[in-house]
Amino acid sequence: MKYLLLLTFIFSSALAAPSQKSKTELESELVDFNKIKDVIKSDGLEDVARKKSLQALASKKKRLEKNISRYNFPTEEDFWPFVSELWLVKNASILKWDMKKPDYGLNKSFEYYLKSVGVYEVKFKILLVDSPNITHFSLPFKKNEFLFLISVPFIRTMDLTKLEISTLLFENYIRSKKGFFKQMALGKDVSKILGTNFHGKKQKSLIVEKTLKKYDEIILGKGFNFQQQFKVTKDMERVLKNNMKLWNSYFSLLKKIDNLVKSNSLYETYTKIYPSPELQLNWLKPN
Repeated sequence: MKYLLLLTFIFSSALAAPSQKSKTELESELVDFNKIKDVIKSDGLEDVARKKSLQALASKKKRLEKNISRYNFPTEEDFWPFVSELWLVKNASILKWDMKKPDYGLNKSFEYYLKSVGVYEVKFKILLVDSPNITHFSLPFKKNEFLFLISVPFIRTMDLTKLEISTLLFENYIRSKKGFFKQMALGKDVSKILGTNFHGKKQKSLIVEKTLKKYDEIILGKGFNFQQQFKVTKDMERVLKNNMKLWNSYFSLLKKIDNLVKSNSLYETYTKIYPSPELQLNWLKPN
């Protein structure tokens, strides 16, 4: 308080004094002010002021860093589950995944199937949909975790057994492991910015929408090409051929699908997505 009164007195005196001051008066004020600085230093107030300044600077830096972090794009690992789940929500009216689901016991059946072909420690989710528009699919998801869609009308129309359904899921698992969906859905421009920060740059707000359109294109229209389907089919052959039960279930499944797409107009677009059951059967026949 004494320092504040002293400073107030000096500045009040300066305002009240005439504009012209003698050299002696100026020297006297300078001496008084220097004395005040000495008192401040001796009381440690200068260090306190410096610390407060540094604390304020650190707080400002922290706020700035937090603000900048808001402009981080997700990494590719975080990007896929986000976009896949968003796509499911946006297409809920088409997929009808909120239906009352029958208990097919698919989780246990598929888990047993994976173990029988030597695949362990894999997490998966099976989402049943009440739509013939999407027969079966594996969407990009978390690392070492798979998200499968499978149509209940598709299952019922062909009267698939649990073993055949698990075989179909495993084919989707193989396709997902090969990364075909990701390769088609992830444009080069999107790939470059994942995991980066766009603070101070033009915001890439259309990236998610662009990727969602790719999802629509792949799942509802374009599907996979012959080369991709051939690789999946030959991988299935390599894995299943030593287990006759599983091998026969794959043949049985493909024959049922082939008959379905040839006889039921509701599924005539199936071969645009997965070309084609008839070709797959030919690829699997011994030369």
